[in-house]
Amino acid sequence: MSDTAATTWLTQESFDRLSAELEHLSGPARVEIAKKIEAAREEGDLKENGGYHAAKDEQGKIEARIRQLTLLLRTATVGEPPESTGVVETGTVVTAKIFGEESKFLLGNREIAADQEDLEVYPSSSPLGAAIMGLKVGESTTYTAPNGKQISVEVVAVETYRG
Repeated sequence: MSDTAATTWLTQESFDRLSAELEHLSGPARVEIAKKIEAAREEGDLKENGGYHAAKDEQGKIEARIRQLTLLLRTATVGEPPESTGVVETGTVVTAKIFGEESKFLLGNREIAADQEDLEVYPSSSPLGAAIMGLKVGESTTYTAPNGKQISVEVVAVETYRG
């Protein structure tokens, strides 16, 4: 989720879903995990108390997700997906030939398409996203993958994200 450093586009549905998750984590989930930790603490020796350590790990994950959601929602731009004009931009669904193989994905934040497990999501700040941002259908470029290899990519289609 590297899109969180800058403004992130979210649909209203995504924003509402993430706001509800944040509210739950900040309220009932925090209370519940505090009770689990207290109950495990009362069992005695904390060094060998698996329940205590598991609850503390869970608490750490909850707090990390709260920080992540808070930043994401604070910097989010909420609205309709941008209408496709054939140019790659955040919030569009891109079909591209990557290293000769066709792939279809959403360019944006993974949280937008959380309910659509069949649609890959790439942040616009990823090597692929940054390389194709602003390209038009039919244009191609190369980018450097995390492993250092040069990968060719051609934009085949750009569509409006429909959720």
